[in-house]
Amino acid sequence: MVLRPTTSTWTQNLEMPSRLFGQQGSNDYELYEEEDEFVLTIDMPGFETDEIDLTWDDGVLNVAAEHVDDGRGRKKTYHRRFRFPKSIADDEITAAYTNGVLEVTLPAAGPATRGKEIPLEGE
Repeated sequence: MVLRPTTSTWTQNLEMPSRLFGQQGSNDYELYEEEDEFVLTIDMPGFETDEIDLTWDDGVLNVAAEHVDDGRGRKKTYHRRFRFPKSIADDEITAAYTNGVLEVTLPAAGPATRGKEIPLEGE
């Protein structure tokens, strides 16, 4: 007799959000560092330039966008935050949106930022 695990109703549809929303949010961006600057590219098709908001606050780049299709009664949103390991010259950040791809260039202003080391207790 072969025992097969029964599907629990609690775990049955755990993959449902990824089926509904696809893989957007996991592989929609690329971030790399070259010659003292970070370059971030994000695939954001379907938005207009004026629907995308970029803000910089204390080492964090916030990218938010919203598109409303009144004809179809749908709203498309995007929101993601990026923290950088180096100080950024925030007055020199540039961004462009072309053919559904947002590209943000963030010049590094100094060495890598260091956090506070946390002591670890135990054996």
